[in-house]
Amino acid sequence: MYIRNREDLLSHGSSELRRAALDIAEHALTRVDPYEATRELVSLDGNTLRVGDLTYDLSQRGRIYVLGAGKASLPIARALEDILGERIHDSLVTVKEGQESGTHLINLREASHPLPDERGFQASKNMMRLAQQTVEDDIVFCAITGGSSALAPYPVDGVSIDDKRLVHKLLLESGASIREINAVRKHLSLIKGGRLALAIFPAEIINLTVSDVTGDPYDYITCPTVPDTSTFDDARRVLDRYRLWERFPPPAAAYLRDATYECENPKGFGDHRVHTFLLVKSSTVCEAAAEKAQELGFAPSILTTEMEGDSIEEGLAFAQKLNSHEGKGPIAIIAGGETTVTLESEGGEGGPNQEFALSAARVLSIDEQVVLSLDTDGTDGPTPLAGALTDRSTIARARESGADVDLALQRHDVSPLLRALNDALITGHTGTNVNDLKLGLRQ
Repeated sequence: MYIRNREDLLSHGSSELRRAALDIAEHALTRVDPYEATRELVSLDGNTLRVGDLTYDLSQRGRIYVLGAGKASLPIARALEDILGERIHDSLVTVKEGQESGTHLINLREASHPLPDERGFQASKNMMRLAQQTVEDDIVFCAITGGSSALAPYPVDGVSIDDKRLVHKLLLESGASIREINAVRKHLSLIKGGRLALAIFPAEIINLTVSDVTGDPYDYITCPTVPDTSTFDDARRVLDRYRLWERFPPPAAAYLRDATYECENPKGFGDHRVHTFLLVKSSTVCEAAAEKAQELGFAPSILTTEMEGDSIEEGLAFAQKLNSHEGKGPIAIIAGGETTVTLESEGGEGGPNQEFALSAARVLSIDEQVVLSLDTDGTDGPTPLAGALTDRSTIARARESGADVDLALQRHDVSPLLRALNDALITGHTGTNVNDLKLGLRQ
């Protein structure tokens, strides 16, 4: 059971539809479990290590390392520990503060997310030192997943960790897409953009990752250990588009402005051996939701697995599609992606999935409809909530309590309202991190 407050969520509105939405979400989370995906891909029989279609005779190889950072990295690390045990020579995996450890051999570090901190910085330095110890016959498993940008910060010379923290904050509040945000962050880092791989070579790298970016581009998922397709020009265009130059910390702005081609991240690794395995695609969560919806008697339709844009606007559009869907009988509309929140001033407490679901509730046309919006890692924005489950009763109950839904959305302060209405989703850390799940059901 991922959703901890099921009974509260079922205490109002259409309990039958709400229960179905929660069952679909939990099934989808089960299907995107990185631990199980790693156990299916990696096996050890005596000295024979198999990873997908790769086979290694460990009696002829050197040491095995496990390095990682990200919100879905812990279950990958746990699986590798369970498979390889004492064969792991050394390791360091940085996880989000509050994640349960679950490892006995692999060294874990906790750090802050979504804004980086000193703990992550020190862990990144140690990770780079470990990487530089490897030699040609060694095998390095890299479990780097979404969230590593904050959990593995290593700013370029002259840029402090406080500067890097402000950079992350400004980018996250700008309304920029995750690709735009990462294009900037990669070019202010000594570990991202393929630079961890450069430290590991000539050892062999096996990347095990989970996609939280639409289209599954490797250099935006496991960017420290694959070549970078973005450039300094891309980063500079992001600062132009969102008018961030004057707001950025001066050392970071100066570095981006003055950087030359010689400062670029690697665009290829030559003959060095790097194998990347995508354990869970970003679209899998939508496919799994559609399977469960059909099992429960709904006609499923996946609208998109690449939803982007403003959460409030996309929530309204999603609800309108649910209203106007022409299918007969019970239907489920499903979408994946990552919508954003744009803060022009200091906001309150909330996140993009909470805003999406609350905004959608405002235009639902009948009582027999629900909208669920879920951050699959269990933390929506900088909150302990995973998202929200709403229906027409959400708005009615808010009015009865004297709350102003429109004002809460305008102030980006929706968490207190959703908690008070018992419409907030609470999962805790799920151990996975793929695209957000948007689900609409109608009888």
